[in-house]
Amino acid sequence: MKQTVSVIGAPTDIGAGSRGASMGPEALRVANLIPVLRKQGLEVLDRGNLSGPTNPWLAPVGGYRHLREVATWNLAVHDAVHAELALGNLPVLLGGDHCLGIGSISAVARHCRETNKKLRILWLDAHADFNTNILTPSGNIHGMPVACLCGHGPKELIEIGGHVPAINPKWIRQIGIRSVDEGEKRFVHEIGLEVFDMRYIDEMGMRAAMELALALVDVNTHLHVSFDVDFLDPDIAPGVGTTVRGGPTYREAQLCMEMIADTGRLASLDVMELNPALDVRNRTAEVAVDLIESLFGKSTLMRK
Repeated sequence: MKQTVSVIGAPTDIGAGSRGASMGPEALRVANLIPVLRKQGLEVLDRGNLSGPTNPWLAPVGGYRHLREVATWNLAVHDAVHAELALGNLPVLLGGDHCLGIGSISAVARHCRETNKKLRILWLDAHADFNTNILTPSGNIHGMPVACLCGHGPKELIEIGGHVPAINPKWIRQIGIRSVDEGEKRFVHEIGLEVFDMRYIDEMGMRAAMELALALVDVNTHLHVSFDVDFLDPDIAPGVGTTVRGGPTYREAQLCMEMIADTGRLASLDVMELNPALDVRNRTAEVAVDLIESLFGKSTLMRK
């Protein structure tokens, strides 16, 4: 049977510090995401775009910007992703900003509880996204989703999915990290997140990082990839709101995706923070689609 992939757009920049990520889902479609996935032998259902509140562009209140609107969007994402998983489909959530990972991963964690699966999350990002309202310098909730998923956040967000915390920090592996706020840095250390930052990748290589990140993934593991496009070096992916120099090269990113594909365990995917307003002729979207194709099995040669 063909694997069925369900593409879900979440066109909002409600949790971000700059406008434009709301256009990300359409930019990925324009970059031929759906034909590319079908070329990999997948059955692809485009579920269209979710709807939610517009971005009011207000100042933070109590350390959170747009908390009510963020919660509304994440509830919609949770319900859509959970529904696709219940149908046996592989959901691909197109963001939008990375606050949407709260709803997406809450849904995945709920599905794993219901099906008695282990969960492994690969968080591909320049940022740890482990801020709280006390630690954050900006109040932007796209810097908080991992903390919220681990139970450190407002009631409106940590209870999405019906279990607090939604995930155990031991289930997540962060890769490509190179920008962490001072207070956030201490919090990451206290909680014990497993982080393969760019220094680790520089010293040990992407292969070693991915081997450790994928260790113990087996047939009973649901593998979720949350791919923030700012994971990539801005020289190859300028179309994001929070560029950080010194990210993975094109080849390092390809190796990362190919090693994930080799496991055969990919079961859900987020593609986040693509901002066409800051891109150059949709170049970042095209690079992202190229990497997603590798994530779903494109390779140069047939491998044993």
